[in-house]
Amino acid sequence: MALMITDECINCDVCEPECPNEAIYPGDEIYEIDPSLCTECVGHFDEPQCQQVCPVDCIPHDPRHAESCDQLLAKYQLITSQAQ
Repeated sequence: MALMITDECINCDVCEPECPNEAIYPGDEIYEIDPSLCTECVGHFDEPQCQQVCPVDCIPHDPRHAESCDQLLAKYQLITSQAQ
């Protein structure tokens, strides 16, 4: 699953620089996550880095974007191959 940022976000700015895929961006009111770029850090880290640094625990899985580990890895491979 991709992750999402809930309205409990306090705009502390710590999650955005932690995202290796640049999936996190400032939205109109809170930070948001582009589900087409979010791999839950699969391919980069063992755990989603945004969840690790979030002080208010407002980054759950997005039930609208269910993906298996294999799908997340395939997305990671696609993203990183396009970046080169």
